[in-house]
Amino acid sequence: MPFLNHKGIPLYYEQHGSGPPLLLIAGLASDSQSWLPAIEGLVKQFTVILLDNRGVGRSTQECEISITLMADDCAALVRHLGYQRVAVAGHSMGGMIAMELARLHPDLVDRLVLVATAARNTMRNNLLFQDWADWYEAGSNRAAWFRTVLYWILTEHFFENQALLDASLDYLLQYPWPQSPQGFRKQIEAIAGFDATQWLGEVMIPTCVLAGESDLLMPPECSAVLARQLPDARLQIVKGAAHSVQTEQPEAFVKTVLEFLGGQSNG
Repeated sequence: MPFLNHKGIPLYYEQHGSGPPLLLIAGLASDSQSWLPAIEGLVKQFTVILLDNRGVGRSTQECEISITLMADDCAALVRHLGYQRVAVAGHSMGGMIAMELARLHPDLVDRLVLVATAARNTMRNNLLFQDWADWYEAGSNRAAWFRTVLYWILTEHFFENQALLDASLDYLLQYPWPQSPQGFRKQIEAIAGFDATQWLGEVMIPTCVLAGESDLLMPPECSAVLARQLPDARLQIVKGAAHSVQTEQPEAFVKTVLEFLGGQSNG
């Protein structure tokens, strides 16, 4: 399994496919495997780079965590792999990392795809995530914890399929690389400390902002605000999706990404 040791922090990563490089950055409590529903469609035209952010998956979980540090991790990985420029797609917290990467290392970023994210988290979400962290640390009824989180990130249609819900819960409960309670809390603290509203207008990189039409955490109105804050951005609303756009509507997600990145140069 490939790891990059960045300033003493082992970071797990994968590469798949061929073509121009596309870095995918996962969201809160998610690792590289969260992109699996969309991978098949992307690897036909891109070299897809996946990593487990610090604090989750196979990367080190017991370490300092911030959006800036995770953005620097991404920059180190891009340079380690020998790419001059990459397209970057980030989901939720991963979108915040992508914005920070574009601010700190604009020379590395060709285009941005920001999925279900915002320049600053809402106070409601910060409080909600703190409640989730308290519950996760308590360690009681983990199935109910996952079911509650799924309610916030998936559409009602998902819950109408009991077999799918049961299979998803079994997968999450038996996942071989679970996030530690400490890693989860540090990631939500990183989210709460991120605020791009003062500098986002300086990010001149072409950007596609994606939103699920039924997203409870980051409603389409939040994505519309984000798109207006960026100098060169377009907004795309994905029907039939909530927060986890690439999971519920992978074909629409891939189609949008491929169309947006169609004119991208090789890295």
